[in-house]
Amino acid sequence: MAAGRWRAGLALLAVALGLGGPRAEQMEEHLKREHSLSKPYQGVGSASAGLWELQGNAMVMAQYIRLTPDVQSKWGAVWNRVPCYLRDWEMQVHFKIHGQGKKNLNGDGFAIWYTKDRMQQGPVFGSKDNFLGLGVFVDTYPNEEKQQERVFPYISAMVNNGSLTYDHDRDGRPTELGGCTAMVRNLNHDTFLVIRYVKRRLTVLIDIDGKQEWRDCIDVPGVRLPRGYYFGTSSVTGDLSDNHDIISLKLYQLTVERTPEEERRDKEVYLPVVDNLKLPGSKWGVGVKGQKFWHLSSKAAELL
Repeated sequence: MAAGRWRAGLALLAVALGLGGPRAEQMEEHLKREHSLSKPYQGVGSASAGLWELQGNAMVMAQYIRLTPDVQSKWGAVWNRVPCYLRDWEMQVHFKIHGQGKKNLNGDGFAIWYTKDRMQQGPVFGSKDNFLGLGVFVDTYPNEEKQQERVFPYISAMVNNGSLTYDHDRDGRPTELGGCTAMVRNLNHDTFLVIRYVKRRLTVLIDIDGKQEWRDCIDVPGVRLPRGYYFGTSSVTGDLSDNHDIISLKLYQLTVERTPEEERRDKEVYLPVVDNLKLPGSKWGVGVKGQKFWHLSSKAAELL
């Protein structure tokens, strides 16, 4: 994709996030190649030299990384070997989901991760449950039969302090921070999503209509993620299947101007926290100027 398209996209993101005006001009972004994955995928999956490691049935192809083929009971993942210590960042994901199955006869989707642990197979789109960090899920199959108000495929986000379990039977609803419908299967044009984390605000936008326009999906303030976690993506198929392809993952460092008050408010954390959201195994703490947020209890901290 041409660089100009992404630069225009960044400007739209700044507007969408309320970063317009003089302060928006103070934001700079830089591609971090050590956390990015793109063609020709040199060194991906190599024993020690590459920055990205393959897992399960994931395969390197000429034009994409295939996490799973359109075959039952497959799983695959690709994980960055380098921990990310950036304060503010943006992950741009270029992906394609396609297969022979008709609507609601396909599955299961894929996840993008920013977590403490990497390369651990599990039941959440091919990766471990009770994770520490952030998961953004592109879920293509509705498991909860009785629900009517939600249309799939559906994108959602979850922050976990290690004590939460992803509820497959309810499509992750009990723990999701937000989400949106995203009709991303079997399209003839490119599909993208952006995960942005800046000033403790988590935002997900999508460009899936072939119009080169961003659409809001998730916007959650007060998200506190530790530094030093790993980026990855994983997928799984069961009785139903799809091809889940990653064309590129591009991680940008965002340099944002902060006021002294924002500097105090955005101090580093060592466990994932969401302001004003109770996580199991947590207790109330008091942040800057009396703001309430949830800390992990000593029992939950044992998961570290």
